[in-house]
Formats: sequence, structure tokens, C-alpha cells
Amino acid sequence: MSEKLLEVRGLRVAFAGKEVVHGVDFSIAPHEKFALVGESGSGKTVTALSLLRLVPNATVKGSAVFQDGEPVDLLKLDEKRLLDVRGRDIAMIFQEPMTALNPLYTVGDQVAEVLEVKQGLTKRQAWEGAVEALAATGIPDPQRRAQSFPHQLSGGQRQRAMIAMALACRPKLLLADEPTTALDVTLRLQILDLLADLQRQTGMAILLITHDLNLVRRFADRIAVMENGYLVEQGPVADVFANPQHAYTRKLIDSRPERDVEEGPVAAPPVMKAEAMRVSYPIGLPGIRGWFRKGEFVAVKGAAFSVPPGRTLGVVGESGSGKSTLALAGLGLIPHQGELDVVGSRWGTDTAGNKAMRRLVQVVFQDPFSSLSPRMTVDEIVGEGLLVHEPGLSEAARRERVVQVLAEVGLTEAQFPGLLGRYPHEFSGGQRQRLAIARALIVQPQVLVLDEPTSALDVTIQKQVLKLLQRLQREKGLSYLLITHDVDVIRAMAHEVLVMKDGEVLEAGPVEQVLEAPKTDYTRTLIAAAA
Repeated sequence: MSEKLLEVRGLRVAFAGKEVVHGVDFSIAPHEKFALVGESGSGKTVTALSLLRLVPNATVKGSAVFQDGEPVDLLKLDEKRLLDVRGRDIAMIFQEPMTALNPLYTVGDQVAEVLEVKQGLTKRQAWEGAVEALAATGIPDPQRRAQSFPHQLSGGQRQRAMIAMALACRPKLLLADEPTTALDVTLRLQILDLLADLQRQTGMAILLITHDLNLVRRFADRIAVMENGYLVEQGPVADVFANPQHAYTRKLIDSRPERDVEEGPVAAPPVMKAEAMRVSYPIGLPGIRGWFRKGEFVAVKGAAFSVPPGRTLGVVGESGSGKSTLALAGLGLIPHQGELDVVGSRWGTDTAGNKAMRRLVQVVFQDPFSSLSPRMTVDEIVGEGLLVHEPGLSEAARRERVVQVLAEVGLTEAQFPGLLGRYPHEFSGGQRQRLAIARALIVQPQVLVLDEPTSALDVTIQKQVLKLLQRLQREKGLSYLLITHDVDVIRAMAHEVLVMKDGEVLEAGPVEQVLEAPKTDYTRTLIAAAA
């Protein structure tokens, strides 16, 4: 395209003399949707933040010419002029709205602040403009929601509030850094549809930063692929997906999960079985009624399921569907009503009995960085379960078991010198998730509860972790209760599947039956969103 809204040439970014972005060139035309794609550490976010000089302690070289009436080089503007550009001409949506929004101010105040500072409106005018901006993003009852604090909104509503803040001044260019990563699949499509609709209305260009190729295929006009700080390929989306030229691009496109599990029915009794399981939480009632009694919120409504030995039950649904509550009940971490058998026993009030059951049912959490103690070494993290369940083991025997289980998940001393003495921050996301799996496996459980085990990982790392879980299931006969909103993961891992919405099981059955011939509109929507 001959006309260019932004032209970046020779962009280099370094920290303490070490270069992390190496001579990147790209341009964005007015009204264009341009995607910058790559895995974590590829340099895509640093590239985008550097355009507005938002990376502290970085040395930035090259040029980034922006057509703001007359061409200006963003990398050479003084701070006062750059402050005028930020938010007014070029705005940004950050990855995690819960941390990007100020928890002490209402979302209306935060949107209004942009209008006051950037457009000089009065407080009343800015508040009215904030309500209009929120309404434009499709938030229901925007006047009331404007008075809400970030924690009072759902994930999708918080992301809409971030979009309202970014678009309040009608910028010419929007930088969207992983704007849908923390959202469910259907919400992701809603946010992308919203951005596309707002783009048509305002005529802005969008730079989308993401590692989700499905979103890029649906949304962008052109794509640029980054690897280790280098821009390795760019072009129209249709051309790059149909005929990728670089090996790394081909690797990303080919990174959808593959099914490699034992098939066929199992005659043995299930290792986990529930009938009419119900989970509820007490809630306050409005008015004077709340003085005398509590209401209840039912998170799981009469669920029934079974997990055969050596097989995977997938539970799929959006946030708030009740799938994680179901998993917590299976782990004995919250009380429940109805029947729930775990390897022939039931959770109760007997601490000793529950302790024996906890050895049989272990969990792998969604975010390996927050689920591993930063103050404990690999040896302490992985071996902790043995201190609880096999306290009689000698130090040498415990160390041997730790080394053995780490090797089973693909972590060895040869690869990582000083492995046992390292801390979680010294590993990548995929390696940390392998540590989390090793921690669960060391007590030799029969059931693993996998709570979104790959949603925090890049596509290629996700594929590696799923392959590891498939291999461990075949070799050890493990059963998995897999909690996810990713239909591709369900398709690759599950034998049976439950579809949950608002605490109810809408649909259940063999994975082929549910995914190929869904009975409910909700299931069809989930499947379409993942296509």
C-alpha cells in the first residue's frame, strides 16, 4: 500500500547493551488491521511498546514515522510532544485489564480522565463522554457500569472498559497487546468483532499483537511474524497462511494439538464418579432480609459424570460455567452435596482418610509461575509431596525419586546443570509446567485434575505439554479430569466430554459425538469459535 500511517525502519531495542529487537521493518496503512505474531520472548510486545517509548531502561534506535498531519518520527519526539501523541493519536490496549485498570477508581472515572487530560473537557463533559464510550463498546447499562470498580465487572466487561478508554479520543492507530488472551473463546470473538466494528466506524488502523493464529486468520489484513527479535516473514494473511515461506511460520501454523491417546472403552470401574453433585455458596440478601438469613448461589447443579481408569474426561465451558468448581469438589477442597466417589472412597471430615485420598488425586494448575513457590528450589518443590505422604523415606531415596520423576517429564541434569538447586524463575513457561506435572506425579496418583494446563502457554509449547500428558497417560494408566475452554485441547485429549453452562451440564458423551454432532446451540457456538 502506497499510503502509510506508520512506517517503522531499522527498529532496534537493547537492554544494558544486549539487543532484543534486531532491525525490524514494517508499515501500517490507514484503516488497516496488521498483526504482529510470535511466541513469548519473540520481541513483539517490546516492539509495540517501543513505538511510544513505554519500555523503561531500553535503548531504542531506528525510526518510526507517524503521519500526524505532518510526518513525525516517534522515536525522536521530545517527552512533551510524545505525551500529546499517546492516548490521543496512538492508543493502547494492554494484555491484562485487571492489572492495567486502577482498582481504586471506577471505570467511568478512568475513561473520563483520558478525556479531561487529552481533550480538555470539563468533569461533567468528560463523564458524559465516558458513558458514551462505554456504550459504544456494548457494555449493558453503561450509566451504571461506569460507576463500577474493575473487580465488579466480568473479564469481558473489563476488556470493553479498556477499549473504551483507548478509543475515547478516537485515535488514528490502536495498539492491541494480546487483547483477548485472558478471555473465553466466545468472548474473544466478541471482542474482535467489536474492534472490527469500531474500526469501521472510526477509520482507525489496528496493530494486533498476539500468538493466537486463529484470531489472526479471522481478523487481520496483513501479518508479520517475529522470532527471537527478528521479523522473519510478512505479507497478506491469506498468502502467509496458504504458503508460509519461513520454517518458524510453518511451525506456528502446524502447532494445533494432535490426538494421540488410547482409544476404546474400559471395562474397569471408574476412578472418579459423581451423581447429582451439587455445590453452592452462601450469599448475602438485599435489604432487611439479609440481617436474618443468607441466600445461596448454586455453582454446580446436579452434575453426573465418571472418569474411567487411563482415560480423560474433558469439561468445557466459559468462565462462570461451574467447571472449576466441579474440579475443586473432585479434589475435596470445597464441600458438596450428592455422591462423589474417588477411587472407592469419599471426601469426609476425617483428616487421616482425606490425606490418603489426596495422594490418589493430584492437580496441575493453570499458571505454573503462580502455582510454584518462588522461594523453593526444584528439589524442594517436587519432593514436597513425599515429605507428607512418605515421611519415612531417606534423603537419598527421596532425591532419587525426584530425579526420576523430573526425567519422566523431560527435565534432566544434562540439560539444566544444577537442576535441583534452581528456582522457578530460571525456567520458561513450558518448563515450569513440566515442574508442576512432576510435583503432581511424584506421589504416584491415579487421577490428575488438569485445570487449564496449557492456556498460559504459547501454541508450540502447548503442543509439547499435551504430548507429554498423552505419553504419561499411556505409560502410567493415569486418568485425567481436564478443565478447559479450548475445544482444540478437548479434541486432542478427551475421551468423554461434559459441556457446562451456568452450573448445568448441557451435554455429555463421547468426544466425537459431542463435537461432530452437538445437540445444543451453546455447544455449536463453542465449536464454531474454535474453528
